[in-house]
Amino acid sequence: MAYADEVFIKMCRDIIDNGTDTKGEKVRPHWPDGTPAYTIKKFGVVNRYDLRKEFPALTLRKTSLKLATDELLWIWQKKSNNIHDLNSHIWDEWADEEGSIGKAYGYQMGIKHHYKEGDFDMPDRVLYDLKNNPYSRRIMTNIYTFADLSEMNLYPCAYSMTFNCTKDEESGKLVLNAILNQRSNDVLAANNWNVVQYAVLVHMFAQVSGMIAGELVHVIADAHIYDRHVPMIEELIKREPYPAPKFWINPEIKDFYDFTPDDVKLIDYQAGEQIKNIPIAI
Repeated sequence: MAYADEVFIKMCRDIIDNGTDTKGEKVRPHWPDGTPAYTIKKFGVVNRYDLRKEFPALTLRKTSLKLATDELLWIWQKKSNNIHDLNSHIWDEWADEEGSIGKAYGYQMGIKHHYKEGDFDMPDRVLYDLKNNPYSRRIMTNIYTFADLSEMNLYPCAYSMTFNCTKDEESGKLVLNAILNQRSNDVLAANNWNVVQYAVLVHMFAQVSGMIAGELVHVIADAHIYDRHVPMIEELIKREPYPAPKFWINPEIKDFYDFTPDDVKLIDYQAGEQIKNIPIAI
């Protein structure tokens, strides 16, 4: 069994069996038909993935590495907030007539901030510090900008990354670890999608910084399963998992801004049947 499947099954079982049910409570999300979208939720879920051991893609059902990476690069590399720069339709619900999602995600990543070393946006500051100050305890990003929340079509869910370097005693190389902070996570629709995305980001940042990808820690304040997703989750976690796939990243890429979705692949990736027509709360 892939470790990602083990973590996912345990998390889902714990949420369903021990979580808080919001049915009948005042909730913001709703289904497209207008009815409230209730959840079963757990507070403060922490999952850890050692990227040196295996890549954390679910095998219970397939996670599209290419589309997940495309969205990741849309935010971190293109620093875009317009869905016309994205090769999927997952943000269409939150875009205006021009395709903008407001001052969210990529918009925040592209804002330059002044430091004594010069002006940097957040991804470039991370890359600068990984090269010049790898043992710094200040290598982080945060796109939950309170001054701009009113102009965001959706508040950021995955809002903060903290990077931290350790050393591999065998090779002497630096190891890049990261914490992904998420205020809210739709477990069926987005959990492994986000895990895969930020595992890719750690691999990319590690490679261009001459490091080894280490541990990804996923901290979720509110991990929830929507009421209409519970039967789908129950079926999903009863499936027979497959071994973890192998991860390939193009070794020729030395600059983060040269990566494309085609520069990462999963080898020998076996996965169960995709769940179709997952209802998405808005």
